Parts: sequence; C-alpha cells; structure tokens
Amino acid sequence: MNIFYPHKIQNCIGETLIFKELVAEPDGERLLVENYVVPGKGPVMHTHWLQDESLTVIKGRLGYEIKGEPAKYVGEGETVVFTKGTPHRFWNDGEDVLHCKGWIKPANTIVFFLSSIYAAQNKSGSERPEKFDAAYLMTRYSSEYDLPEIPVFVKKAIIPITYRVGKLLGKYSHFKNAPKPIRSDISTII
Repeated sequence: MNIFYPHKIQNCIGETLIFKELVAEPDGERLLVENYVVPGKGPVMHTHWLQDESLTVIKGRLGYEIKGEPAKYVGEGETVVFTKGTPHRFWNDGEDVLHCKGWIKPANTIVFFLSSIYAAQNKSGSERPEKFDAAYLMTRYSSEYDLPEIPVFVKKAIIPITYRVGKLLGKYSHFKNAPKPIRSDISTII
C-alpha cells in the first residue's frame, strides 16, 4: 500500500485523522499526526503493543483514561503521552471540535490499520467496524494492537471463527496488499 502524505481519513462518527508526515529518526520513523474529534467521541480503549503515542491539545479539552485509572483531562497547550503496551482511550470532553497534534513512534502499520478501521466503521455506518473487516484486522495485527475490553472468549473463539468464515466467503480481497504485521513477543505482555 503506497501512502502519500498528508493522508486524511474520516469515519462516520466524527473523527478525522491526518497523517501529516513520516520523519526518519536514528531509532525509527516518527509519524506526525493531526486529529479532529466531535464532542463526546474518540477511540475505544486500545493498546499499541509496539508504539508510543503523544497528543497535544491545540483547541478544546481532551479526556483520557489509562485502563484501571480514573479519567484525566488536558486543555489547550497540554500534552499526554501513552507509552507502548499501555491500554488507553481518549475523547473530546468539550463542547466544540477537539483539535490535537501529535505523533506515533514507530509508525509500523498504523496508517494502514487505522485507515482500514475507519473504512470498516464507514461500511457499517456505526462506531463498530464491519464484523468481517474487524475480524481480519484484529487477527492479522494482534501482535501490534489490542482492544482490551473485548472479552477473552470473543477474542479466542468468535473473532477467529468470523475471520475464517470471512476467508471462506472471499470477504478479504480488498486486503490483498495489506502490509505484513510486525511480529513481537507479546506473550510476556499479555
């Protein structure tokens, strides 16, 4: 998948993400991002196993939560950093559109993954991505990303079954150029 920057994606629930630029650094690529989120919206609790993420509020108020901790809030000019392996979520806690700038490092497959998630949300017309696409993405990229609030039974049984059914039904031709996942030893993390 060839990506040209800036690369803008939008989903049907009011999130816009712009991948601004990929910056080569001695210890890996840093992806510069900008996002806009409507009030009350934001990504669900998620984990980047291999990446750090930073958001600086340009306009608005950002609410965020680290799994198991109380919610916290930052305003204009303030920054929050989520380190790799830390389950987190954030949302627009204000009354106007939230605007943030930030980065993700290393970039790995994040542009493809989030572009595909947004497309699957648009396909379903809701916050929940279309089930076959979600099963494909959660299966293929499990070494990189996780949704910790999905019950273990669903992760170990329902998602793999849905993935296999989707494969049998030929649901994944649009993923033929999907990048290979980055493998890591997450067994010690989980």
